[in-house]
Amino acid sequence: MPTIQSAQQVLDRHYLEIRCGLLDLAAALDRLERSDGFDQTAQDPRLQRVQEGLKIVASAGNDRAERLQMLFSDAYVPQWK
Repeated sequence: MPTIQSAQQVLDRHYLEIRCGLLDLAAALDRLERSDGFDQTAQDPRLQRVQEGLKIVASAGNDRAERLQMLFSDAYVPQWK
């Protein structure tokens, strides 16, 4: 039977990966804002979803991954083929 890891063990195991992901995200957003035409792109729905996703990541709870998945998923269409 697998043992449940403590929060400290999870942090110890994933800290560098989390740090790397945050740095990669920050660098991508910096490149975007420095690019020509950012003012027009700022209203792009994809970027707005990214900004909403950042709010989800910064929020409390143990369902952030689920909420992010739902944010970036298409709505269910019953008749889709």
